[in-house]
Amino acid sequence: MSESPTVARKAPYPVEVEAGKSYFWCACGKSANQPFCDGSHKGTSFAPIKYTATEDARVFFCGCKHSATKPICDGTHKTL
Repeated sequence: MSESPTVARKAPYPVEVEAGKSYFWCACGKSANQPFCDGSHKGTSFAPIKYTATEDARVFFCGCKHSATKPICDGTHKTL
C-alpha cells in the first residue's frame, strides 16, 4: 500500500516563474514552503518534482497533491 500525500490546500498556487529557472514542487504536501519542497518528505516515499520554466509566465502549481499532471494543477482539487 502506497502513501497518500497530505492535501496542502484545495486550490492551486499561482506562481510567477522565470524562463530557464528550475523549481522543486512539494509532492508530499508537508512542506512549510508550499508549493515548493523544504525537505519535509525525508523518511517517506515522496520526492519533489522538478519543473523547469520554458518562459516567463504565471503557472498554477497543484496544491492538493493529487493532480494527474503534477506539478501543474488539473482541477482534481474540486473532487476531493
